Amino acid sequence: MKIKFIKGLLMLSTLLASALANATDDSILFSPPQQVTDNVWSAIGATAPPTYENSGHNNNLTFIITSEGVVVINASDNYLLAKSLHQEIKKITDQPVKYVVLENGQGHAALGSNYWKEHGVPIVAHIEAKQELEAHGYSSLERMRKGRKDKAKGTELTLPDETFGDKKVIQLGGERIELLHLGPSHSPGDIVVWLPNQSLVIAGDMAFHKRILPVMEHTDTAAWVETWDKFAALEANIVIPGHGGPTNMQEVTQYTRDYLVYMREQITQLLDEDGTLHEATKVDQSAYEHLDVFDELALKNASTMFRQMEFE
Repeated sequence: MKIKFIKGLLMLSTLLASALANATDDSILFSPPQQVTDNVWSAIGATAPPTYENSGHNNNLTFIITSEGVVVINASDNYLLAKSLHQEIKKITDQPVKYVVLENGQGHAALGSNYWKEHGVPIVAHIEAKQELEAHGYSSLERMRKGRKDKAKGTELTLPDETFGDKKVIQLGGERIELLHLGPSHSPGDIVVWLPNQSLVIAGDMAFHKRILPVMEHTDTAAWVETWDKFAALEANIVIPGHGGPTNMQEVTQYTRDYLVYMREQITQLLDEDGTLHEATKVDQSAYEHLDVFDELALKNASTMFRQMEFE
């Protein structure tokens, strides 16, 4: 009887420990953080639209660990997703999060900001990203709430605490972290985060490679190509894009700059020949059809670029 009682206690203890672990490890991240360098980690998001299933984690959530604290790149799509990211950071380091930097003013970069604010962490962004949130943040929040349902719990629109123009430098624990607005690219307020000591750039939506880049109504493709020259001049060895895993400059050049240049050349030729919008949607993009979300975006990209370039 005594042995059975002891075995029962051990079994109960095991079950309680398992239940406790499950209660605290309730991450809704699409994937846990992966180590890129000694002190840089990134939770790679789904290369797909935001959904309930991926919790809005369809971009990369990156963080830099230093001896004096952690810098997080992107607040995430919602409060609970930010909480999950913070739980993962705590598993890796005891250092507190000192800054959260927004790569732009899109919802999946910014809507988790109020979680970090609750924990006393300042939110830093480009001035245009703040303006984007002021103008469209509430509509972005409502779309997120409809899509994420119960996973949207606790999320409220929170604006950045600090903004900058062309450049801001964070010196923390021996790491120089440069926040750079190189010029227009995918969306208002897009920045890159440059770590010169590691020749590593957290590129955000400046650079794409695993999914086809989206051309939105506010995307200036001509300016993006010009901005790319400044981005390439960094001569990064490691690139963490906004979507898809870490890569190199050769790959993101092929699927970002070269795609933009190719599409602009094709549409310029069409316009010179008085081509139509319908013809623009027939531009051959087969070299890129293996990329994620090609079917959703390729025709939209062609038609959007045609309409924009008519007035250049």
